[in-house]
Amino acid sequence: MAATSDSAGAPQTTGLIGWIDARFPLTKLWREQVSEYYAPKNFNFWYYFGSLALLVLVNQLVTGIFLTMNYKPSASEAFSSVEYIMRDVDWGWLIRYMHSTGASAFFIVVYLHMFRALIYGSHRKPRELLWIFGCIIFLLLMAEAFMGYVLPWGNMSFWGAQVIVSLFGSLPVIGHGLVEWIRGDYVIADATLNRFFALHVVALPLALVFLVGAHLMALHEVGSNNPDGIEIKKLKDAKGHPLDGIPFHPYYTVKDVVGVAGFLLLFCGVIFFAPTFGGVFLESPNFEPANPLQTPPHIAPVWYFTPFYAMLRAVPSFAGTQVWGVMVMGAAIVVLFFLPWLDRAPVKSIRYRGPVFKIAVGIFVVAFLTLGVCGLKPPSGIYPTLAKYCTVLYFAFFLLMPWYSRLDSHKTVPERVTGHA
Repeated sequence: MAATSDSAGAPQTTGLIGWIDARFPLTKLWREQVSEYYAPKNFNFWYYFGSLALLVLVNQLVTGIFLTMNYKPSASEAFSSVEYIMRDVDWGWLIRYMHSTGASAFFIVVYLHMFRALIYGSHRKPRELLWIFGCIIFLLLMAEAFMGYVLPWGNMSFWGAQVIVSLFGSLPVIGHGLVEWIRGDYVIADATLNRFFALHVVALPLALVFLVGAHLMALHEVGSNNPDGIEIKKLKDAKGHPLDGIPFHPYYTVKDVVGVAGFLLLFCGVIFFAPTFGGVFLESPNFEPANPLQTPPHIAPVWYFTPFYAMLRAVPSFAGTQVWGVMVMGAAIVVLFFLPWLDRAPVKSIRYRGPVFKIAVGIFVVAFLTLGVCGLKPPSGIYPTLAKYCTVLYFAFFLLMPWYSRLDSHKTVPERVTGHA
C-alpha cells in the first residue's frame, strides 16, 4: 500500500485500503477518531476506565453469544442448560465465568469512570450531553444486568426477580397492570424468562451499542476533559493542533494497552481463583434451581444494585406499600441526570476546588459504599439506621450542590495544562 496527498493535504491511499476508502471512509474515520484526534497530554490513571468499559462491553457481547448457543430460555430447562454449559460444553465453564465476572467488572469500571467525571468536572459545559448519554448507558446497563441475573433461573435469581418486579406494583393506578405486563403472567414464570431473554440478548445490547457510539461521537465533538479542567482547544499552533494536546494514537493507545494488561491480570485472577468472589459475584442460592416454595434466608440483589436497594429499604412503608421507597430509589438515579446544572462552581476540576467540595465528595463516597454494604446485609441491627443516614447524605450531596459549589473557595486555574498526572 502506498500513500499520496490530495490538493487539500489529506493523505490518499492506494491498493486494497485505497479501494475501500473510495467506497467507505475507513482511513478518514481512523484519522478523525484516533490518529489525528488530539487529547490532553496530562491524562492520568483515572482515564483508563473509559477504554476498560469498552473492553468489558466487547467481552460481554462475545461471551454472551457463545452462552446463548447452549442456553434454553425455558423455566423447565434454563437451570439445567447452565449446568450443561458449566460441565459438558468445552470451555463452557470459562465462558460462563468470563460473563458473570464481566458483569461485575463492568459496574466497577463504570462506577470509577463516572466518579472520575464527577471529580474532574467532565459533566460541565460543553459536555452536558456527553454526561447524559453516559447516565442513559448506566440506566440501560442496570436493566441489562438485572435481566441477565434472572436467566440462570437459580433460586436467588427467581426470588430476586419476584421482589424487584413486585416493587412496580406499589405505583398508584398503573402498578398492578404494569407488574403483569412485565411478568407476562400472573407470577414469575416461563413467559417472564422468555421476554427477559429476548431483551437481554437483543434489544438492550443493541441500544447499548448505539448509545456507546453516540457517547464516543459526543466526546470527540467537544473533546476530552482533563485533570485540570482546561479546554485545550483554546490554544492552537499554526496547524490548528492544540498546544496541550497529543494524538490519541499512538500515545494513548499504548498507554491503554498497559491499563488493559493490568486489568486482565486482576480479571483472570478472579475468574480462575475466586469466580464467585465469596458469594458477592455469584450467591450460593443461585447454584440451586428456582423453587417458588423455598425462599432464600436473605433476599438481596447482586452487589452493584445494593446501594439503591438499601435506599429502598431505608424508607418505611406506608399503608402496606413501598411507593415512597421506590420513588426514592428512582430519584437516586434520576438526580444524576441533573448534575451538570446542579454544579455551579466557577472551576471544574477538584484540583482547584476548595475544601467544602472535597469534603462533600469524601462524605458522598463513604455514604455510597456504606449503602452498598447495608444492601447486602439483613434489615436488622444497625444497618437500617445506617442506610437512613447515608440516604440523606447521598441526596444532600446533589441537592445542596448549587449552594456549596458556588460559595466554596477555589484556586486560580492556569492557562495551560500542568505536567503532573
